[in-house]
Amino acid sequence: MCGITGWVSYSRDLRQHGAELEAMVATMACRGPDAGGTWRDRHAALGHRRLAIIDLEGGRQPMTAEESGHSPTVISYSGEVYNFRELRAELRRRGHRFRTASDTEVVLRAYLEWGDAFAERLNGMFAFAIWDARTEELVLVRDRMGVKPLFYYPTGDGVLFGSEHKAITAHPEVRARVDPDGLREIFALTMTPEHAVQQGMYEVRPGGLVRISRRGVRTSRYWSLESHPHEDDLDTTVRTVRDLLEDTVSRQLVSDVPLCSLLSGGLDSSAVTALAARGLAREGGERVRTFSVDFAGHSERFRPNAVWESPDSPYVDEAVRHSADHENIILDNAELLRPDVRRAVLRALDLPTVTGDMEYSLYLLFQAIRSRSTVALSGESADELFGGYSHFHDPEAVRSPTFPWHLPFERAGGQGALRTAGLWDRLDLGGYIEQRYKEALAEVPVLEGESPEEARMREISYLHLTRFVTFLLDRKDRISMAVGLEVRVPFCDHRLVEYVFNTPWAMKTFDGREKSLLRAATEDLLPRSISQRKKSPYPSTQDLRYEASLRERVAAIAEGDSPVLDLVDRRGIRDLLERPSGTYAIGGPYSARAVLERLLDLDIWLREGDVELIAQSG
Repeated sequence: MCGITGWVSYSRDLRQHGAELEAMVATMACRGPDAGGTWRDRHAALGHRRLAIIDLEGGRQPMTAEESGHSPTVISYSGEVYNFRELRAELRRRGHRFRTASDTEVVLRAYLEWGDAFAERLNGMFAFAIWDARTEELVLVRDRMGVKPLFYYPTGDGVLFGSEHKAITAHPEVRARVDPDGLREIFALTMTPEHAVQQGMYEVRPGGLVRISRRGVRTSRYWSLESHPHEDDLDTTVRTVRDLLEDTVSRQLVSDVPLCSLLSGGLDSSAVTALAARGLAREGGERVRTFSVDFAGHSERFRPNAVWESPDSPYVDEAVRHSADHENIILDNAELLRPDVRRAVLRALDLPTVTGDMEYSLYLLFQAIRSRSTVALSGESADELFGGYSHFHDPEAVRSPTFPWHLPFERAGGQGALRTAGLWDRLDLGGYIEQRYKEALAEVPVLEGESPEEARMREISYLHLTRFVTFLLDRKDRISMAVGLEVRVPFCDHRLVEYVFNTPWAMKTFDGREKSLLRAATEDLLPRSISQRKKSPYPSTQDLRYEASLRERVAAIAEGDSPVLDLVDRRGIRDLLERPSGTYAIGGPYSARAVLERLLDLDIWLREGDVELIAQSG
């Protein structure tokens, strides 16, 4: 796992611009603490920071290859391709010779063999740039589900690109600027594909390929979700899901550095851990190492509510009893309040947080894990794929003419906190959400002959797999890579996603429960208490001292000269602070506490990130 960046300019000689490239590469140091490198030619400059996972000595980048005496083709690559061994064998049969054992060289050789069609052959999580000196074109490619980030910024004579916003804004000719639509993306939870929040910058769409030439920028997609009839019966479907999961987890165990699993005691992470344990045992390896997170005093302080029914600890204990070498990372709530932690997370995200303390605790968790392991498996995306969230099963949310994840937030305080702060109306968030929702629905692939109920659930599944999951994947990638930890997500394997997406909703809920298929496919691996456990989100602290400190800091914003006051008036902040404390972020990103978190983050982001707000509406 790594950080990539670079610059193409058709009117300049980039061999004379090493300082600019070095500055861009330096921003990626946390993503690649093991090594760094640059490559420059007249019109292209590529940079790389490396987190060494496979072929520790031979996988240095940027990596070059020559073909039939032509000028070199060069790659700067981030991620993992899990089928690289099979591809390398095929490429050898086609006459290619390899200098390294890395998957990077396999990707580069695959491009030389198959051109743009090579992306369809890759199974993994990746984002990379290839400079083809034969045609003087740059190719940017991102994995199908968008596990690894990649952004680009067209210029008058080429493009700048990077794994993160900060790699691009490190260039002296780029300023971080955010217009009203950028602010709407921050607050509306629409996760619009290709929208990068910062003006002039774009995100390479998941499953997308961007080609830059002297003629300009051309975007295309090598993969998207498609609708197909599902022919398998229930038993075959359950067996196929299990087979795909076993194969996927097995592929993702490949690593030349210590590997572990993130374990919450829920169905998703426990299933991944159990499959990893079996895979390692088959190979004669050690027991899988696992990590979980908890807050000091959380179990004693815990009170059930509409979101969290039970603490994780008892279920984690049950999950690791027979199959894992486990460590529970206990966080002191005071650590969540440390200014250096908040600033590190904001720098990692390049944006204000969405869920506040959850992101800070995730950073501290990953920081602790990184001292013991370099690669971690995660259960992320199972809820989006198998229908785990409560709003999948809420008739009102299903019928609601908007993104289905908005309704639970609105019930728990919803727009109210954003309205009180003045942001909902000032930014016309209602109108923006409606517009983005209509655009998303227009993309959904239709299956002829499907009942209205099944068609609607296909829409909801599509919205989650192309919108909501991108927020979770981006958060996990940015925060893990901020400490040099690679997180792999087996549930994002495109073969599994394609199969489950086209499985009828009636089959996904055949026993009247959420995630029926996943439970059925893994129930022999897990204790019944875990396989039958109700969905529980990542934990949020219930320590009232955390919220009290947060309120003090936001109150100081209302009395100072913060740039946030260009968006939110002092009266709105004071009204928000008058709301009762102790809600524990039950309303998710729209709760009063979460909005307070975002105001504080917005203040730090605008001031310390040197972000310019432009053309504000209202």
